[in-house]
Amino acid sequence: MRYGIYSDIHGNLEALEAVLEVFLHERVDKYICGGDVVGYGANPKECLEKVLELDSMLVAGNHDYAIAGKLKIDYFNQHARQAVMWTREQLSKKYKDFLASVDMVQKLDNKLTLVHSTLSFPELFDYIQTGYDAHLSLEILDTPICFYGHSHVPVAFFEGHAVTFSMDDEIDVNPDSKVLVNVGSVGQPRDGNPLASCCVYDDELGKVWIHRVEYDIDTAVEKIMHAGLPEILAKRLYYGK
Repeated sequence: MRYGIYSDIHGNLEALEAVLEVFLHERVDKYICGGDVVGYGANPKECLEKVLELDSMLVAGNHDYAIAGKLKIDYFNQHARQAVMWTREQLSKKYKDFLASVDMVQKLDNKLTLVHSTLSFPELFDYIQTGYDAHLSLEILDTPICFYGHSHVPVAFFEGHAVTFSMDDEIDVNPDSKVLVNVGSVGQPRDGNPLASCCVYDDELGKVWIHRVEYDIDTAVEKIMHAGLPEILAKRLYYGK
């Protein structure tokens, strides 16, 4: 089976549409979304509707919960707080109630696990950025692979005597071991590459492919500026930071 995994859309409709074209070309059988569908970008409603239309397996991100009123925004920076408040005004109660109802962790049979941040403390929305961070989640993982997001940087961490990592765009999945795969961000990459990020997983071949996708950044930027959102949320799209 082929899975299209995407995360951290952040209301960027142009990037999402480009990623979905890749999934269509790759003939994926099921869509999996790692959360933060909304926040930062100018099309939260449209992005959420597309995720729902695809019947995506979904977990909640910190921005999803914050916009739904389920997470305090005290620790968000000023620009993120502004985006949360603006996005709340764009979504009806129906959508906010839905976001509040989404689980933080999902598992598909014994094939894969999905979380936005960490498996060790998903409710804290911490980051997996070091080998030790990865170790804490790998200890808990009981499927061969876990997909996650949150940091907006694609990377894979592998179980072993010492946790190793790879930033290659092709990842081997060993059914006798465990791996964490950060799929990067659709709508706001932060690894210095402005191209949207997503991945395809073929569980029969035991392969994950990270895809970087061109999209209409100019239009996404114009929409953010027109909405009156902080300028930095628009301009950073050009630099992938």
